[in-house]
Amino acid sequence: MTKLSVNINKVATLRNARGGNNPDVLKVARDVEAFGAQGVTVHPRPDERHIRYQDVRDLRPLIQTEFNIEGNPIDSFTQLVLEVKPNQVTLVPDGHDQITSNHGWDTLEHKAFLTDICKTFKDAGIRTSIFVDADPHMVEGAKACGADRIELYTEPYAAGYAQNREQAIAPFVAAAKVAKEVGLGLNAGHDLSLENLAYYHELIPWTDEVSIGHALICDALYMGLQETIKQYLEALK
Repeated sequence: MTKLSVNINKVATLRNARGGNNPDVLKVARDVEAFGAQGVTVHPRPDERHIRYQDVRDLRPLIQTEFNIEGNPIDSFTQLVLEVKPNQVTLVPDGHDQITSNHGWDTLEHKAFLTDICKTFKDAGIRTSIFVDADPHMVEGAKACGADRIELYTEPYAAGYAQNREQAIAPFVAAAKVAKEVGLGLNAGHDLSLENLAYYHELIPWTDEVSIGHALICDALYMGLQETIKQYLEALK
Protein backbone atom coordinates (compact mmCIF):
# COMPACT_ATOMS: atom_id res chain seq x y z
CA MET A 1 0.00 0.00 0.00
CA THR A 2 1.24 3.46 -0.89
CA LYS A 3 1.22 5.72 2.15
CA LEU A 4 0.01 9.32 2.11
CA SER A 5 2.24 11.76 3.98
CA VAL A 6 0.72 15.22 4.27
CA ASN A 7 3.12 18.14 4.04
CA ILE A 8 1.85 20.81 6.45
CA ASN A 9 4.21 23.62 5.42
CA LYS A 10 1.39 25.66 3.89
CA VAL A 11 -0.48 25.60 7.21
CA ALA A 12 2.56 27.18 8.84
CA THR A 13 2.79 29.73 6.02
CA LEU A 14 -0.76 30.88 6.78
CA ARG A 15 -0.03 31.04 10.51
CA ASN A 16 3.15 33.04 9.99
CA ALA A 17 1.42 35.55 7.73
CA ARG A 18 -0.53 36.91 10.70
CA GLY A 19 1.52 35.93 13.74
CA GLY A 20 0.05 34.11 16.69
CA ASN A 21 -0.96 30.47 16.44
CA ASN A 22 -3.91 30.38 14.05
CA PRO A 23 -4.07 27.95 12.37
CA ASP A 24 -2.48 25.66 14.93
CA VAL A 25 0.16 23.56 13.16
CA LEU A 26 0.25 20.97 15.93
CA LYS A 27 -3.52 20.48 15.85
CA VAL A 28 -3.49 20.12 12.08
CA ALA A 29 -0.82 17.43 12.34
CA ARG A 30 -2.95 15.50 14.84
CA ASP A 31 -6.03 15.94 12.63
CA VAL A 32 -4.17 14.75 9.55
CA GLU A 33 -3.43 11.48 11.33
CA ALA A 34 -6.93 11.19 12.77
CA PHE A 35 -8.40 11.60 9.28
CA GLY A 36 -6.39 8.66 7.96
CA ALA A 37 -3.11 9.95 6.56
CA GLN A 38 -0.21 7.64 7.28
CA GLY A 39 2.40 10.32 7.80
CA VAL A 40 3.28 13.98 8.27
CA THR A 41 5.96 15.81 6.30
CA VAL A 42 7.65 19.11 7.12
CA HIS A 43 10.31 21.05 5.25
CA PRO A 44 12.01 23.56 7.56
CA ARG A 45 14.10 26.16 5.76
CA PRO A 46 16.79 28.35 7.33
CA ASP A 47 14.65 31.51 7.14
CA GLU A 48 11.74 29.66 8.86
CA ARG A 49 9.26 31.26 6.49
CA HIS A 50 6.86 28.40 7.07
CA ILE A 51 7.76 25.47 9.34
CA ARG A 52 10.05 26.65 12.13
CA TYR A 53 12.73 24.57 13.76
CA GLN A 54 10.78 24.74 17.03
CA ASP A 55 7.70 23.40 15.23
CA VAL A 56 9.72 20.34 14.32
CA ARG A 57 10.70 19.80 17.94
CA ASP A 58 7.11 20.30 19.12
CA LEU A 59 5.68 17.95 16.49
CA ARG A 60 7.95 15.01 17.20
CA PRO A 61 6.26 13.67 20.35
CA LEU A 62 2.78 14.19 18.88
CA ILE A 63 3.09 12.23 15.65
CA GLN A 64 1.99 8.63 15.95
CA THR A 65 2.33 7.57 12.30
CA GLU A 66 5.46 8.48 10.32
CA PHE A 67 7.38 11.73 10.60
CA ASN A 68 9.31 12.80 7.50
CA ILE A 69 11.60 15.83 7.63
CA GLU A 70 12.87 17.08 4.29
CA GLY A 71 15.41 19.73 3.49
CA ASN A 72 18.90 20.65 2.44
CA PRO A 73 21.36 19.02 4.86
CA ILE A 74 23.21 22.15 5.91
CA ASP A 75 24.68 21.98 9.41
CA SER A 76 21.67 23.43 11.24
CA PHE A 77 19.26 21.07 9.45
CA THR A 78 21.45 18.07 10.10
CA GLN A 79 21.69 18.87 13.81
CA LEU A 80 17.92 19.33 14.01
CA VAL A 81 17.25 15.97 12.38
CA LEU A 82 19.74 14.19 14.63
CA GLU A 83 18.12 15.84 17.66
CA VAL A 84 14.53 15.01 16.70
CA LYS A 85 15.17 11.59 15.09
CA PRO A 86 12.23 11.35 12.67
CA ASN A 87 11.31 8.11 10.97
CA GLN A 88 12.65 9.45 7.68
CA VAL A 89 14.81 12.29 6.42
CA THR A 90 14.56 13.35 2.77
CA LEU A 91 17.58 15.17 1.40
CA VAL A 92 16.58 18.01 -0.96
CA PRO A 93 19.10 20.29 -2.75
CA ASP A 94 17.20 23.56 -2.37
CA GLY A 95 18.94 26.87 -1.93
CA HIS A 96 18.05 29.27 0.87
CA ASP A 97 16.30 31.63 -1.54
CA GLN A 98 14.21 29.10 -3.47
CA ILE A 99 10.44 29.50 -3.24
CA THR A 100 10.07 25.74 -3.51
CA SER A 101 12.15 22.75 -4.55
CA ASN A 102 12.73 22.65 -8.30
CA HIS A 103 15.22 19.86 -8.99
CA GLY A 104 16.73 16.73 -7.57
CA TRP A 105 20.30 15.94 -6.54
CA ASP A 106 23.02 15.12 -9.00
CA THR A 107 23.97 12.00 -7.10
CA LEU A 108 27.08 11.45 -9.21
CA GLU A 109 28.58 14.90 -8.78
CA HIS A 110 27.75 15.03 -5.07
CA LYS A 111 28.44 11.38 -4.30
CA ALA A 112 31.03 11.99 -1.58
CA PHE A 113 28.87 14.49 0.31
CA LEU A 114 25.69 12.43 0.01
CA THR A 115 27.47 9.24 1.05
CA ASP A 116 28.73 10.94 4.22
CA ILE A 117 25.39 12.47 5.15
CA CYS A 118 23.48 9.24 4.45
CA LYS A 119 25.85 7.41 6.79
CA THR A 120 25.40 10.08 9.47
CA PHE A 121 21.62 9.71 9.45
CA LYS A 122 21.55 5.95 9.03
CA ASP A 123 23.97 5.51 11.93
CA ALA A 124 21.37 7.39 13.99
CA GLY A 125 18.67 4.94 12.92
CA ILE A 126 16.92 7.33 10.53
CA ARG A 127 15.71 6.08 7.14
CA THR A 128 17.31 8.26 4.48
CA SER A 129 15.77 9.24 1.15
CA ILE A 130 17.39 11.30 -1.63
CA PHE A 131 15.28 13.63 -3.78
CA VAL A 132 16.13 12.97 -7.44
CA ASP A 133 14.90 13.72 -10.94
CA ALA A 134 13.43 10.89 -12.99
CA ASP A 135 16.82 9.86 -14.37
CA PRO A 136 17.97 6.24 -14.02
CA HIS A 137 21.58 7.39 -13.56
CA MET A 138 20.59 9.58 -10.61
CA VAL A 139 18.64 6.66 -9.12
CA GLU A 140 21.64 4.36 -9.42
CA GLY A 141 23.79 7.11 -7.94
CA ALA A 142 21.49 7.36 -4.92
CA LYS A 143 21.92 3.65 -4.33
CA ALA A 144 25.70 4.05 -4.49
CA CYS A 145 25.47 6.82 -1.88
CA GLY A 146 23.86 4.41 0.58
CA ALA A 147 20.32 5.81 0.55
CA ASP A 148 17.43 3.65 1.69
CA ARG A 149 14.96 5.30 -0.68
CA ILE A 150 14.65 7.92 -3.36
CA GLU A 151 11.90 10.48 -3.77
CA LEU A 152 11.12 11.25 -7.39
CA TYR A 153 10.64 14.95 -8.13
CA THR A 154 7.26 14.81 -9.88
CA GLU A 155 6.73 18.42 -11.00
CA PRO A 156 7.61 17.60 -14.65
CA TYR A 157 5.01 14.82 -14.60
CA ALA A 158 2.37 17.15 -13.18
CA ALA A 159 3.24 19.87 -15.70
CA GLY A 160 2.87 17.52 -18.66
CA TYR A 161 -0.09 15.51 -17.41
CA ALA A 162 -2.91 17.45 -19.08
CA GLN A 163 -1.27 17.53 -22.49
CA ASN A 164 -0.02 13.94 -22.70
CA ARG A 165 -0.09 11.89 -19.55
CA GLU A 166 1.46 8.80 -21.17
CA GLN A 167 4.46 10.81 -22.29
CA ALA A 168 4.67 12.63 -18.95
CA ILE A 169 4.74 9.47 -16.88
CA ALA A 170 7.18 7.49 -19.06
CA PRO A 171 10.49 8.70 -17.52
CA PHE A 172 9.06 8.18 -14.03
CA VAL A 173 8.12 4.59 -14.78
CA ALA A 174 11.62 4.01 -16.13
CA ALA A 175 13.29 5.55 -13.07
CA ALA A 176 10.95 3.71 -10.69
CA LYS A 177 11.80 0.39 -12.34
CA VAL A 178 15.50 1.05 -11.81
CA ALA A 179 14.85 1.85 -8.14
CA LYS A 180 13.04 -1.45 -7.78
CA GLU A 181 15.82 -3.35 -9.56
CA VAL A 182 18.58 -1.93 -7.33
CA GLY A 183 16.61 -2.40 -4.12
CA LEU A 184 15.72 1.20 -3.27
CA GLY A 185 12.46 2.17 -1.62
CA LEU A 186 10.41 4.60 -3.68
CA ASN A 187 8.72 7.85 -2.70
CA ALA A 188 7.28 10.62 -4.86
CA GLY A 189 6.33 14.23 -4.39
CA HIS A 190 5.89 17.73 -5.79
CA ASP A 191 2.72 18.96 -7.49
CA LEU A 192 0.90 15.67 -7.16
CA SER A 193 -2.83 16.36 -6.92
CA LEU A 194 -6.27 14.77 -7.19
CA GLU A 195 -6.04 15.37 -10.93
CA ASN A 196 -2.90 13.34 -11.53
CA LEU A 197 -2.30 11.11 -8.50
CA ALA A 198 -4.45 8.09 -9.42
CA TYR A 199 -2.82 7.68 -12.82
CA TYR A 200 0.66 7.97 -11.31
CA HIS A 201 -0.19 5.32 -8.76
CA GLU A 202 -1.80 3.09 -11.38
CA LEU A 203 1.43 2.94 -13.39
CA ILE A 204 3.84 2.89 -10.43
CA PRO A 205 1.90 0.96 -7.77
CA TRP A 206 5.06 -0.08 -5.91
CA THR A 207 5.52 3.49 -4.69
CA ASP A 208 6.03 3.35 -0.92
CA GLU A 209 4.92 6.89 -0.10
CA VAL A 210 3.72 10.12 -1.66
CA SER A 211 4.29 13.44 0.07
CA ILE A 212 1.66 16.03 -0.84
CA GLY A 213 1.20 19.50 0.56
CA HIS A 214 0.28 22.44 -1.65
CA ALA A 215 -2.51 20.86 -3.71
CA LEU A 216 -3.95 19.01 -0.71
CA ILE A 217 -4.14 22.11 1.48
CA CYS A 218 -5.67 24.08 -1.41
CA ASP A 219 -8.31 21.37 -1.88
CA ALA A 220 -9.01 21.44 1.85
CA LEU A 221 -10.06 25.10 1.60
CA TYR A 222 -13.02 23.96 -0.48
CA MET A 223 -13.73 20.43 0.74
CA GLY A 224 -12.45 20.46 4.30
CA LEU A 225 -9.38 18.61 5.51
CA GLN A 226 -11.11 15.35 6.40
CA GLU A 227 -12.89 14.94 3.05
CA THR A 228 -9.77 15.98 1.16
CA ILE A 229 -7.60 13.35 2.86
CA LYS A 230 -10.31 10.78 2.18
CA GLN A 231 -10.21 11.58 -1.53
CA TYR A 232 -6.42 11.41 -1.72
CA LEU A 233 -6.48 8.04 0.01
CA GLU A 234 -9.08 6.85 -2.49
CA ALA A 235 -6.78 7.92 -5.33
CA LEU A 236 -4.09 5.64 -3.89
CA LYS A 237 -6.27 2.52 -3.80
